[in-house]
Amino acid sequence: MTATPVRPARTLLAAAVSGMVCSIATAHTVPAQENGLAVPEVIVTAERSESLASRSPLAISVLSGEQLRDLGADSPGTIGPRLPNVYIDQAFSGLRLTIRGISNSDSTDKGDPSAAFMLDGVYIARPAGQSGNFLDVERIEVLRGPQGTLYGRNTTAGLVNVISNLPSERFEGAVGFEAGTYSRRKVDGVINVPVNALLSLRAALSKLTHDPYLNNGQGTQLRPGMDGDDRDARLSAKLAIGRDATLVLRYDYGQAEGNNDRFVPDTNFYTGVASGKPVYRDSTTDERLTNSFRPPNMTPVQGWQDRVAQGWSADLRWNLGPATLYYLGARRKLDQEIRQNYYYRVAPRLALGVINDYDGHNTQDSHELRLATNGAGRLSAQGGLYYFSETSDTSYAFQGLQPVGLPRYYAFPLVTEARSRAVFGQLTWRVADGLRLTAGARRTEDDKDRVGSTDFQQGPVFNAATDRRLLNAAQLHTARTTWRLGADVDLLPTTLLYGSLSTGYKAGGFNDGCIAGSTALGIACPAAAAVPASALYYQPEELRAYEAGLKSRLWGGRVTVNAAAFVYDYTNLQLSGTAIVSGAPRILTGNAGVARSRGLELDGEIRIGSNGRLSYGASALDAHYVSYNPTPAVSWAGRKLDRAPSHVYTLGYEHRFGLFGGQLHAGVFSRRSADYVITIPSQLLEYRIPAHTSTDATLRYAPTGSAWSLLARVRNLENSVRPALIDSFGMTTPTAPRTADLRLDLRF
Repeated sequence: MTATPVRPARTLLAAAVSGMVCSIATAHTVPAQENGLAVPEVIVTAERSESLASRSPLAISVLSGEQLRDLGADSPGTIGPRLPNVYIDQAFSGLRLTIRGISNSDSTDKGDPSAAFMLDGVYIARPAGQSGNFLDVERIEVLRGPQGTLYGRNTTAGLVNVISNLPSERFEGAVGFEAGTYSRRKVDGVINVPVNALLSLRAALSKLTHDPYLNNGQGTQLRPGMDGDDRDARLSAKLAIGRDATLVLRYDYGQAEGNNDRFVPDTNFYTGVASGKPVYRDSTTDERLTNSFRPPNMTPVQGWQDRVAQGWSADLRWNLGPATLYYLGARRKLDQEIRQNYYYRVAPRLALGVINDYDGHNTQDSHELRLATNGAGRLSAQGGLYYFSETSDTSYAFQGLQPVGLPRYYAFPLVTEARSRAVFGQLTWRVADGLRLTAGARRTEDDKDRVGSTDFQQGPVFNAATDRRLLNAAQLHTARTTWRLGADVDLLPTTLLYGSLSTGYKAGGFNDGCIAGSTALGIACPAAAAVPASALYYQPEELRAYEAGLKSRLWGGRVTVNAAAFVYDYTNLQLSGTAIVSGAPRILTGNAGVARSRGLELDGEIRIGSNGRLSYGASALDAHYVSYNPTPAVSWAGRKLDRAPSHVYTLGYEHRFGLFGGQLHAGVFSRRSADYVITIPSQLLEYRIPAHTSTDATLRYAPTGSAWSLLARVRNLENSVRPALIDSFGMTTPTAPRTADLRLDLRF
């Protein structure tokens, strides 16, 4: 079975290319004199030094803290629709990042993402640890494309960096109150205190609750999932050490409780699943959000979770004159206890109810020492050393799998350790006025090992007299040198043209099982229970990326244009799914051969008069397998990668009115996406998500000179939901329904 290669919409490709050409032509005829009507410039640190976003030679999107507030974007899973070729989905197991069609679905302690998530420059390894709410955020930088040279670990697709506000030398504070549908209640506050000329402190707190988005149709009195009960806090201190050094210390804490049963059966959205050909069906939003599955083998229990994430970091900057020395060190901990009711389809027409009890404890440490030259001479350089380590002590215990021949309890106690070391450097040569060449490289060494077991138990605790145990033991060392070559030129003072060639790398890993003859924890691995090395291990994922882009500010800065074109060639793309192996469910990761992603992106902003602001965006994407056989007899060459719509359009408009001695801001934003797929390669299933539109609206009033403002927000005006994630057993996480709320902000 083969498929025809997928191509982006020709009209959108032509429009994007012509937009790039027109922006250059226009820039030649219109003086670029910035004025009070210009789109504000944004300072970013995407290249590990401060620069204007419009002068940074890479594809980057920036969301400010004010934008997040107006959007009602409380967590990472809410910002994806505002970003070109980016999907950020909140699954029951953590955050799922997809950039330009590249993602990863193994959220266990042995898996790694293809796109990195960072908080104040600190890489957060576990998807569940990335799910915390935004708190006192200055901005979010989203970089598309491989960032391995300067950011390193698991950034083949790109990265998201959440940057919090630093303590300042001004006494100030704010408090916000929110109330909305689904009994949403939120209170947050921040206070900044300059203790003296050397020390400033900043504290932020938040509490958010809301009722479940899902409905219980199972005939029980249990509280359904997709609710919220979150508490977050951060304390920061900024210390001046003499005239040339500053030290920023941060501590953050986040706790999430509630019911983590965030899924419904895939049959809420599709017919024909049992035949292997899912077809999207018509239904109401309430029906899609109702879990009516009544397990034939058990009675559901109350789902719950208690997730606590904490982080400590130290950020030192020391100006040595010709260069600045940077050190960023951090420790993060993630502790989780979860009970969930799973929907497990174990045969085309048979689904079971399964209870999963999870207890996990993850600790990671990271250290980076970097030296960067100062000044604007012909040459600028930066280089450094990086170290990362992680220990995960986890336990999964499943109940309800007796109909497939397993005992009452099926458990996985596991300890996984990962270590990564890297040395990196980048050099920029200013060849002439307006022309710069850049070269960089990074050498990374990764080690990963895991020891644990698969336990077949009659009771909740393993009993050697009645139970049996299989060994899970593996260790792997991988290493690669990744590099980047780039050039950028100032076509005009306000127009930048850039191009790059870069490579990316994500470490290999292993599945459950052991090699014949190995022994650990007093458990032997006989040949009858062993896994061949080709099935136990999977290879590193590698990427070669070609990219060109243009950034321009036209008509005195009142129009901005950002355009990018890219081609990615992936080898050994890592794909994960759950399958029944020897009668037991296992998460398996393998390499998918070769994949290609290519596309165009166009976005920007237009100031209309003195009170109007129009934002626009268009993207075209062709992300598909070049060679991939999910089963020996089936080829998926030409099939689209997951979450890779051929085109997406966005359009937003905000207008400011004078009203009652103040300013009224009214805004609307809409996103139109072509259809795309979510696939389960191991079962040859392809779930097609139809084309759809999603619209948000805001209304904000602020009296002139006053310390308060009022904000009204509606998200998903269409009240349309669709699958965000579908796993191998049919568990489907839906998107959120329409929500609305009011927010009152007080500042002092």
